[in-house]
Amino acid sequence: MLQINHLNKSYATEHGLVHAVGDVSFGVARGEFLAIVGSSGAGKTTLLRMLAGLLAPSAGQIVFDGQPVTAPPRAFAVVFQDYARSLFPWFSVQRNVELPLVNLIADRGERLARVEQMLGRVGLADHSRKRPAQLSGGQQQRVAIARALACQPEVLIMDEPFASVDAQTRNELEDLMLSIKQEAGTTVLFVTHDVDEAVYLGDRVLVLSRSPSTVAREVIVDLPAGRDQITTKALPAFAAARAAVLSSIVEQAAVPA
Repeated sequence: MLQINHLNKSYATEHGLVHAVGDVSFGVARGEFLAIVGSSGAGKTTLLRMLAGLLAPSAGQIVFDGQPVTAPPRAFAVVFQDYARSLFPWFSVQRNVELPLVNLIADRGERLARVEQMLGRVGLADHSRKRPAQLSGGQQQRVAIARALACQPEVLIMDEPFASVDAQTRNELEDLMLSIKQEAGTTVLFVTHDVDEAVYLGDRVLVLSRSPSTVAREVIVDLPAGRDQITTKALPAFAAARAAVLSSIVEQAAVPA
């Protein structure tokens, strides 16, 4: 479905050329949940912005369903880490979720029905009239997820979306993502700095090297589809995948800059 070929990104700064992404190549199957991890400064966010069509690569190519990605594809949706800045504070929850649908669905009644469906899916059906400031951080991120899902994307790109919420909310949002993937079959590219989260959610985990990043290792996650926070994380297969990912991150951090 998605093929990344020798992707590279460099920036010109006042201190010279900065090489953020070196030579990254991988493929993503339709319906796959691909987690991407790496140490701080490994170029994870830069990579995602290129995959979303928000940032042009210096070299290489991204191909989606046989076509090069040169701008944000309509079939893609993005959820960022900073939910507070991604929502319009002067709009209601309902209006925030409806906004991207204005150019997709002409009939407002149909749009609002879609919005209601998505808010119900993320557990916010009773909060549609509230403003973002009246919600908790976890609820605001649920609104951002509902807004992305309202467009019925084929590919959902998420940049450390749960990094700013507490542990219990994080677990709830992780389980929400698993249920969404099972229900909708959406392909997900998910950047996180949390190894446990990557293994719990992912079908596969890519470990990036230090910047300029390459794919240092690929770990296949051999866990059952029906995952839960207690049973799944107690499985030997979970511990094995976690150890493989963590050891790769530690090895990359030890590589001299």
